[in-house]
Amino acid sequence: MTASFTEGHSDPTVQPVPASVVERVDAADTTLHNPKRAVISIGSNLGNRLETLQGAIDALEDTPGVRIKAVSPVYETEPWGVQPGTQPAYFNAVVVLKTTLPPSSLLERAHAVEEAFHRIRDERWGPRTLDVDIVSYADVVSDDPALTLPHPRAHERAFVLAPWHDVDPDAQLPGRGAVAELLGTVTHDGVAARGDLELRLPE
Repeated sequence: MTASFTEGHSDPTVQPVPASVVERVDAADTTLHNPKRAVISIGSNLGNRLETLQGAIDALEDTPGVRIKAVSPVYETEPWGVQPGTQPAYFNAVVVLKTTLPPSSLLERAHAVEEAFHRIRDERWGPRTLDVDIVSYADVVSDDPALTLPHPRAHERAFVLAPWHDVDPDAQLPGRGAVAELLGTVTHDGVAARGDLELRLPE
């Protein structure tokens, strides 16, 4: 059973991260020197989608120089850019992290995590076991074709904005403005919160 996303409001099933968990995550940050905040979007529409997303989160946490700070609720999303009914639905989530890696190295790690889950890049908008996208990195705005920051389509996608807003209601998308405001300008058709599913913050 899916719960419809209500425009302008966070998923009511989301509970705050316990203070004890926050303290442990913050303590782990002592291993990072001058970390930057980054937002990652993850998605899967092949295989065991929830298990794959959790595996991606765990793999990111296992990356030297990366600490996961928050993991969003799961959203189920109709595939983007294809005819309805031609692909399975996606599970999507957003991960907020701190990292000492530069954007290029974080992108390399994102691609390595995708490859570990057998991501195949032979069709634009094609089905995939795992999609790992850097949505934003600190306040960086760049049109570098190797890594455009923030993600050039993040401001158009409810499946990115909604889970991001759930974990950080005051978030800002660099160069675009408040996530809460952007969320009110996009369609939520085909995007539903899955309150019955949960991704774990790595311990």
